Amino acid sequence: MATVTERLERAIEREAPAWGVRPTPTEVRRLSGLDFAVLWGDLGIGLLVLVTGALLVPALGLPQALLAIAVGSLIGCVPLALVGRAGARQGVPGMVLLRPALGTRGSYLPTLLNIAQLVGWTAFELWAMALVASRITGPVLGVDGFYVWLAVAALVCLLLSLGGPVVVVRRWMARFGVWVVVAVAAWVTVRVLTVADLGALWSRPGTGGFPPFWGAVDLVIAMPVSWIPLVADYNRFARRGVSSAGGTYAGYLLANLWFYSLGALLILNASAPAPSVTGIADGIVALAGGTVVLVALLVGETDEAFADIYSAAVSAQNLAPRLNQRLGVVAVTAIGVGAAAWLFGLRDEGVLTYEFFLLLIGSIFVPLFGVFLADHEVLRRRRGYRAEDLFDHRGSYRYVGGFNLAAAAAWLLGFGVYHWIAPTSLPGWASAVETFFADWLGLPFPLFGGTVPASVVSFAVAFLAYLAIAGAGRVLSRPGGRVAAR
Repeated sequence: MATVTERLERAIEREAPAWGVRPTPTEVRRLSGLDFAVLWGDLGIGLLVLVTGALLVPALGLPQALLAIAVGSLIGCVPLALVGRAGARQGVPGMVLLRPALGTRGSYLPTLLNIAQLVGWTAFELWAMALVASRITGPVLGVDGFYVWLAVAALVCLLLSLGGPVVVVRRWMARFGVWVVVAVAAWVTVRVLTVADLGALWSRPGTGGFPPFWGAVDLVIAMPVSWIPLVADYNRFARRGVSSAGGTYAGYLLANLWFYSLGALLILNASAPAPSVTGIADGIVALAGGTVVLVALLVGETDEAFADIYSAAVSAQNLAPRLNQRLGVVAVTAIGVGAAAWLFGLRDEGVLTYEFFLLLIGSIFVPLFGVFLADHEVLRRRRGYRAEDLFDHRGSYRYVGGFNLAAAAAWLLGFGVYHWIAPTSLPGWASAVETFFADWLGLPFPLFGGTVPASVVSFAVAFLAYLAIAGAGRVLSRPGGRVAAR
């Protein structure tokens, strides 16, 4: 017979997936710092991370690439951990956390953007899994099984998403999934290090071009930043905020350092012929001596898709709190399948498009969470948030019709600065941005000649701009100030 504790945990696991956006009570906050290290370490491991690491070379030499990976990982994981701690303290998902800073209705715009990026990631993940699996089985079966594998991958990810974070972390990742992936990744790493001529790779200079060093740092930062809008969706189930932040930082940092570096080494060693999903997959199969290794990595890839699907459904509840979360999970999965099939129909892996997708995510969410952290860690550090006002459109977070214009202005400023500093490799977009800054505004482009990381500068600009605008607003609203005098 199951013990009382086991029965309680099963009941919690049944309820946690559909908890919604209201603050989580103590009884469902079951995950420890180690659980979050496992969760975020596992989410930092994947084929698409290898592809992103491969994008850094050969434009950069190996020493420069590894330095960019270290700098970007150390910086990018800080806001990830801080927002996770805020989620653990308040017990609400990421998009609800934005209501005090942006306004109850002001949080709707980042919610829509977050849903869009999560559907995009879901499509990328499903497409990558089905594409690689079909390349493994195609020579054996003699047919292209992409759509069959797409259906299989979607079904597995759907079931994980319906299970929710507590079940996935405790029952799947901690007991099985993460250890299989780590073991396989360790074997691939050992093979790379023993086969490659590390001395020759270390001394080989970069070829130049995109990305430059600080552009590479931005590409590294973009990966942990892409998880910031949803980190609180999981960390709200934490026992303690500090331990969840520590586990989140350590787990994701180690995974990001490892897989970005491994992706770069696979390309430089010519084990992978191209910085693409299929190129990386072919390189792993050739290097590790079989398809079992790649299949195990594909199993690990399901966790990323689970997180994207689950959080897209949770984010949608910020717009419509009465939305059934499980129906949202099914809908997001269906849209992701359709988008993945569309990507396959293009017959083009579009590395440049993926690169631009990462930088666009960074430009949106880096300054946004600069505003959030200025509000949460500085302006409201002592008094915190009032839970009842988070869901009251007439409460203290109403601002002007539900929108905090100061936060919106600071966010927009940070977004503009990001693109002013970091021109992308997408020709149409890059030329349009350059035309705006150089021709229309008559400003030097790119700002600082591209010699600084756009992520760091745009974060600082948004952070400081919001403090300045919000501080000026408070001064003006005091008795005797201009606003009060009118």
